Amino acid sequence: MNPFATEASGQLILALSKGRIFDDTLPLLAAAGIVVTENPETSRKLILATNDPNVRVIIVRASDVPTYVQYGAADFGVAGKDVLLEHGGEGLYQPIDLKIAACRMSVAVNAGFDYASAVRQGARLRVATKFVQTAREHFAAKGVHVDLIKLYGSMELAPLVGLSDAIVDVVSTGNTLRANNLVEVETIMEISSRLVVNQAALKLKRARLQPILEAFERASKTQG
Repeated sequence: MNPFATEASGQLILALSKGRIFDDTLPLLAAAGIVVTENPETSRKLILATNDPNVRVIIVRASDVPTYVQYGAADFGVAGKDVLLEHGGEGLYQPIDLKIAACRMSVAVNAGFDYASAVRQGARLRVATKFVQTAREHFAAKGVHVDLIKLYGSMELAPLVGLSDAIVDVVSTGNTLRANNLVEVETIMEISSRLVVNQAALKLKRARLQPILEAFERASKTQG
């Protein structure tokens, strides 16, 4: 038996990833009267207390947030649209676009690579990405033949060392691309983060969840 699950059965568990999503979610939590009492950047703990004894935050990888929520290890969470598209969204209720952690999914290549000509001439492109499903659907819709190479980080390195012709990655400021002599050649979609809720929790814990969801929705309307 999982002692955490038993202990937490009467609590609400929120799954967040460290970094920008965590930071951008704090004002939304504050709008619901919830304050996380520990900083994940300085604490080694993966389960963080809040000022509400009935709400705790678990810190997981961004790509794992939907899985923790889907299987009920967390009641709700915040995940980027990019992550949700790769996950598929099964078992998740996605009620609110929180309009936080805004960025875009883009295709980028070496500054000297003629992407438009390669696409127009029907060249088969090697594309490195961790967003395989999104990349596959994008290029298929364009009728472009690609070999997809799954990577988990340092995506910008792939074109520099000849591993790929292009990358598909999330871009915020574009500074990392420019620092590595890469250029965006296509925007696939705009990205922001969404609130995701376990469907069973929405039914069984609605009385506790609903005020938080409503506070998140009100606060999100003032974002961006």
